[in-house]
Amino acid sequence: MPTIDLNCDMGEGFGAWAMGDDRAMLDIVTSANIACGFHAGDPSIMAETARLAREKGVRVGAHPGFNDILGFGRRNIQGDSPAVIERMVAYQIGALQACAALSGHRVTHVKPHGALYNMAALDADMAQAIARAVKAVDPALLFVVPPLSAMDKAGEALGLRVVREAFADRSYEDDGTLTPRKIAGSVIHVPELAAERVVRMVLDGAVTSRHGKRLPISADTICVHGDTPTAVAMAAAVRAALEAAGVTVRAVE
Repeated sequence: MPTIDLNCDMGEGFGAWAMGDDRAMLDIVTSANIACGFHAGDPSIMAETARLAREKGVRVGAHPGFNDILGFGRRNIQGDSPAVIERMVAYQIGALQACAALSGHRVTHVKPHGALYNMAALDADMAQAIARAVKAVDPALLFVVPPLSAMDKAGEALGLRVVREAFADRSYEDDGTLTPRKIAGSVIHVPELAAERVVRMVLDGAVTSRHGKRLPISADTICVHGDTPTAVAMAAAVRAALEAAGVTVRAVE
């Protein structure tokens, strides 16, 4: 029987401002990627999100991004050396480890956020810097990456256990990269459409690009973003469709 992890980016509020319905999402997903204070999040949100995840039996991971709260970590930031990237990622992993420990939980994986994720998918130096940070902090941490990306290769080269990710709510280009958010249709908002796509990804090992090209894809985990209006409905539809198709939804062991 096929299995798949269902993950969501969360803890992405700041201070008094909330982003998404994390409590509802934690009833659906099996892994949570928690913002670490650079693109979003703060110590209280990090600790509380980890506490809720522990109560609901959901694994937690660090979701480090660029130091860009105004741009929500989705703006490309150029010019940082690999050493700066490495320290920036290690700093954020450590911050979440501490906040999770306060809540009686443990960090099990790392998934870069936004522009950092997209840039490191293509940039070997940046990918290697992130992978080095993960390994230095804890070589047992799972490294969540796009399949066949520079991060995938960097993680493998350093002996990390890579977890390959596909997206329920994002469209793909013909080269297998995510469609840039500035392009109309880059984000899928219809739960039924997302659910159908995910089932095909898992059972057929393929996804259709926005131009109609069939792309092979191998995924261990599926991401549903938590910051869209239909996020909870989409996550519920995806999980229900997977289970109806005979797929077991559980965290990567």
